[in-house]
Amino acid sequence: MYITGNYETIAFELKENIGYLTINREKKLNALNSQVLSELKTLLTHFIEEDKGQTIKGVIITGAGEKAFIAGADIAQMQNMSVEEARDFGALGQEVSLLFEKLPMPIIACVNGFALGGGCEMAMSCDFIYATESAVFGQPEVKLGLIPGFGGTQRLSKIVGRNRAKEIIYTGRNVKAEEALSIGLAIKLFPTKEEMIAGALKTFSYMLSNSPNAIKISKKVMNEGNDLTVTQGLTCELEQFAAVFSSEDMQEGTKAFIEKRAPNFTGN
Repeated sequence: MYITGNYETIAFELKENIGYLTINREKKLNALNSQVLSELKTLLTHFIEEDKGQTIKGVIITGAGEKAFIAGADIAQMQNMSVEEARDFGALGQEVSLLFEKLPMPIIACVNGFALGGGCEMAMSCDFIYATESAVFGQPEVKLGLIPGFGGTQRLSKIVGRNRAKEIIYTGRNVKAEEALSIGLAIKLFPTKEEMIAGALKTFSYMLSNSPNAIKISKKVMNEGNDLTVTQGLTCELEQFAAVFSSEDMQEGTKAFIEKRAPNFTGN
């Protein structure tokens, strides 16, 4: 087991270079409070600044138990927040969501049960979402007089389209697994949580045969492109396309192709 610190609300384990990150508040349906977000920030910062994708080649994030991935933010904590406290809480949630995007390795959100509010927002900040057939997504904040605060107003539009995102957010309705699949919010469905984890591992088995450096750069360019025009995004892509020619992985990959053998990528 790979341990980076002592946590009370999350758990992390490394098996064969794949990290298993679990939101571990099962009795609270894994709701996000300040402690969960702070512990996630610490762990994700370690992945980015210390590990840098050298040991951890991919991450699967789940919620403890069978009922929820993350049922939302912790309303009991939020109820009496001042405007300043709410700003700090929202900023922390947004920072964690951005850290998921900045990870130098792929991360798959494996959702079973509820992924509502902050849970849907955290799932959307991962590279993509797998879900069980019982999964339920949604941004129900308007039912509480709130709006999404961890990125939901921005990421949902980019994933499912602006008008569909508006309808989901304005109504606060639940989006069941089949609909989530049909609108591109989830990209695969599985009958059970165990089969979903196995499916994520199968996907990682394909990824791990490829260049970790190329995957890392592809992720960086694609995420940065979300905030750019097509022309600006192409400029960013071209710069990174050229830069990768100086990498060891590029030299090894092209050489292996010519020699008709499997490449031995190092991630450099």
